[in-house]
Amino acid sequence: MALDHASALRAFRLIARHGSFTRAAAELEVTASALSQTLRQLEDHVGVRLLHRTTRRVGLTEAGHAFLERISPALNEIDQAIDALRQHGDRPAGTLRIAVPQMVLDHLVAPCVASFMRAWPEVKLDIQVENRLTDLIAEGFDAGIRLGERLARDMVAMPLGGPQRAVVVGSPGYFAAHGRPAHPRDLAMHDCVRFRFSSNAIYRWEFAHPTGPSKGQWFEMDVDGPITTNDPTMAIRAAIDGLGLTHMVEPSVRAALTDGRLQSVLDEWLPPFDGFYLYYPSRLQVPPKLRAFIEHLRHHLATGR
Repeated sequence: MALDHASALRAFRLIARHGSFTRAAAELEVTASALSQTLRQLEDHVGVRLLHRTTRRVGLTEAGHAFLERISPALNEIDQAIDALRQHGDRPAGTLRIAVPQMVLDHLVAPCVASFMRAWPEVKLDIQVENRLTDLIAEGFDAGIRLGERLARDMVAMPLGGPQRAVVVGSPGYFAAHGRPAHPRDLAMHDCVRFRFSSNAIYRWEFAHPTGPSKGQWFEMDVDGPITTNDPTMAIRAAIDGLGLTHMVEPSVRAALTDGRLQSVLDEWLPPFDGFYLYYPSRLQVPPKLRAFIEHLRHHLATGR
């Protein structure tokens, strides 16, 4: 059987994205064995092994990683061109893939999803929770959400919700038992719930000097404690349960602060900072589905509806 190059390349990209033949096959609505055969044909055709296969996982070889980086922009351009044709002019339609960090999903994105889907039923949303710096073009995303300080220069960005504040929080029971830190250096004597990025790096808590010659200058603190997690919800739960302090963007813990389950400390060391942005590649001709989502999100943030 002749190799269908376009289908094989898309299959390879999808397997790499999921790290699984089974999940990729389910999305393509084919069997895992058929997909495996397609990849074997592609590897035979190029004469290089593209994937490491074990009983537990599928990963890219060095050659496979380099190959994926080369073909992804071209495949994305083709997909966008086909998607545009299917949209019949300016009517939003097709699948919109967005990379969103967990810490903003609940208070920035999730509240407007239902109303967006009702307004634009021909659009399918594919929201991927990514606690890392995502390469939109290489990974096939239409847009992402990221802190302004981490935006690449070649991106178009729309501010979401204005400046943000971080807070250090703990439960009333924790403070009754351990006291309250008065300075960031006091955190060395406290249990802290640490956050691990997808890159495996541990987040260093950030503070800014409130007074003196260094006023306004940011610095980082290493903290330690009994729990490390890559899930903000778990970190907040641990703080509410009195297991330690955690460092979060304020909207993530606003409800728990309001009802008294959590209390904040070191507020004077945590001034506002540049907030989150929805961003997309500047060279992208904005498709109607993304334009509709941007306008809908902007309206929701302005009106709450």
